[in-house]
Amino acid sequence: MYQIDKSTNRIKQLSVKKFAELGFYERDHLQEWIANEPESLGEELLIIQKEFDGFDETKERLDLLALDKDGNLVVIENKLDDSGRDVVWQALKYASYCSNLNKSQIVEIYQNYLNRFCHGGDAKTLICDFLEITELGEVVLNSGNQQRIMLVSAKFRKEVTSTVMWLLTHGINLQCFKVTPYELDQQLFLNIEQIIPTREAEEFMIGMSAKEADQKNTETVLKNRHKLRLQFWEQTLEALKISQTDLFNNISPTKDHWLNAGSGVRGVPYTLIFGNKETRVELNIARAEKQQNKFIFDQLYKRKQVIENQFGDQLYWERLEDKKASRVKFTQMFDGYDRDNWSDMIAWLIDHIVKLENAFKKPLAEVNKELKQANLDSNEQIDETDDVDITH
Repeated sequence: MYQIDKSTNRIKQLSVKKFAELGFYERDHLQEWIANEPESLGEELLIIQKEFDGFDETKERLDLLALDKDGNLVVIENKLDDSGRDVVWQALKYASYCSNLNKSQIVEIYQNYLNRFCHGGDAKTLICDFLEITELGEVVLNSGNQQRIMLVSAKFRKEVTSTVMWLLTHGINLQCFKVTPYELDQQLFLNIEQIIPTREAEEFMIGMSAKEADQKNTETVLKNRHKLRLQFWEQTLEALKISQTDLFNNISPTKDHWLNAGSGVRGVPYTLIFGNKETRVELNIARAEKQQNKFIFDQLYKRKQVIENQFGDQLYWERLEDKKASRVKFTQMFDGYDRDNWSDMIAWLIDHIVKLENAFKKPLAEVNKELKQANLDSNEQIDETDDVDITH
């Protein structure tokens, strides 16, 4: 660090000092400096206690206890010229102890601090003022596991910085501040610098943590959905084995929300749909060539009245002009994620897939021959049961 001398247009180097050689002590000096100027740690903090020892069944005491602007407790541990090797473990213990403090206890701790060190004051009012909230009843203090840790020292050992970096990747809110005293012409200066994480890295890590949390939440939701679907299809396939159709006899359960079975016409499977709001039976027309799909759909649509009479209800015909595939479906509203509905859903699916098969079996065979006669199908084999993956 340098001092700028404007009169000579020169800079003078400041001498780096150690706290010990200057006669400074951790509790009498460094702790007092931070307690009286907490913004030196880069943010607004409300110091609520010094040398806090209000832990059950232990005589340990932390250096400074503070609140941040979000109402989180902040444990501040100060070391002078060397962090020592156990400072992280020490701070983690204090943070775990503090995690059980409730609002009334925190207010009492701060009131004791005010009475002892600040000539009194109303803790409730000052906390509300600091958090910019009018009523204490609206204040949330020490929520969940949001306790923070700040380590302050002139030097951090490698085992400390390595542990801090590892803990940061696991969501523990830790910061390291390097404090360095300087001297120039018998004047003393103090530099406080956040070194872990750096300010730029901290912003990046906050963004990454939010992203990772979102990804983990999404992965958990998907995992649960996959497990749920697999169990549903297992029950459905068991019920289908004793039903009037053998379409799904050789089909295995899947984690997908759909289940296909061949209709006897290539690329035109019957499909069962499991959803959180509805369940469906479908005839999907999903061959590789769009022209073939639209031809099959149009020829079936010409037989719409006959098909629906056989089915016993109106079907929903989707030509899907902007897509390659087309489909015909019938839908029923169910909350699929409520297991209590599964027996009704499975009964409905079986009943209507049987009806759908009966309604389309003859028309599909006729249209398949017409497709051959129209020279739109380059595949000579008429009767195939290839299943295809359909995206719904």
